[in-house]
Amino acid sequence: MEQVSGRRPPLSKLVRKALSPTGNVGDSIFRLLMLAVAALVLVIVVGMILALASHSTLSMRQFGLGFLTGRDWNPPQQIFGALPFIYGTLASSLIALVISVPLSLGVAIFLVEQAPPILARPVTFLVELLAAIPSVVYGLWGIFVLAPFLRVYVEPPLERWFGSVPLFRGPITGIGLLTGGVILAIMITPIISAVVRDVLAAVPNTQREAALALGATKWETTQVVLVNGAPGIAGAIILGLGRAIGETMAVTMVIGNRPEISFSLFHPSYTLASVIANEFTEATADIYLSSLIELGLILFLVTFVVNAVARVLVWRVTRANAGAGLAA
Repeated sequence: MEQVSGRRPPLSKLVRKALSPTGNVGDSIFRLLMLAVAALVLVIVVGMILALASHSTLSMRQFGLGFLTGRDWNPPQQIFGALPFIYGTLASSLIALVISVPLSLGVAIFLVEQAPPILARPVTFLVELLAAIPSVVYGLWGIFVLAPFLRVYVEPPLERWFGSVPLFRGPITGIGLLTGGVILAIMITPIISAVVRDVLAAVPNTQREAALALGATKWETTQVVLVNGAPGIAGAIILGLGRAIGETMAVTMVIGNRPEISFSLFHPSYTLASVIANEFTEATADIYLSSLIELGLILFLVTFVVNAVARVLVWRVTRANAGAGLAA
């Protein structure tokens, strides 16, 4: 009737229909409750951004955009620049992903496609157990085991073989950007592996049986499974990247905590989360405290932007796979 008459229904009727499509009172209450819970998440996120922005107003007014490009961090002289921390955060997270992604995919593929059940169950339990270890334990292990190992067995050969590249030149102390990236890789590998394993296990067996029936090898069948699980795999990598960007304690204990930008993997570095954790209790001046809070705001925005870009990539992969499926 509405389409025939060409008149739009009243706004109150549209609101009632949106809140209760079925007209049932119980459904309406449940829908309103879920709407409130979802809105609460949005309110919390917006509240966090507003709180960080309001407390960093002093730093924003004094330094402006120069805060993002400043390379000096000198609290006694009240000179603050965030670029060394942004670089340290992104560089250590990138190193972690480069190491962790192939390792995580290998573990997940082995557990789902290759390992016998009697071996897959205990290995899966150990992988999930690694994800639950507190970060401070990883930090202690990094100081007493990983850093000496890299200082003696990894960094000297890298400098000897690839020393012509600035990436592999610098002080060999075992404490630096490389160690921070490796400890992050070890921490996010169980997370990515566990999620990718669940994604691959959720791929219907009919996909594998169809590939095998067409004469595909085991590796070719695994490729089919990986293509079907590509959006979920990308989501797992996003989850690991978010953990690497925000990790504080473990990376603070092994990265060196020096606010400098160096292309050397062996050189000490600093991250956004680390400087906030280390210096927040020492910030007595208002501009010092405001600068640290602005670093927190930058960390929040960096995480938000990285996740947004990754979500777009997941959407593109999902759309491409759907298009391929329709074409097939």
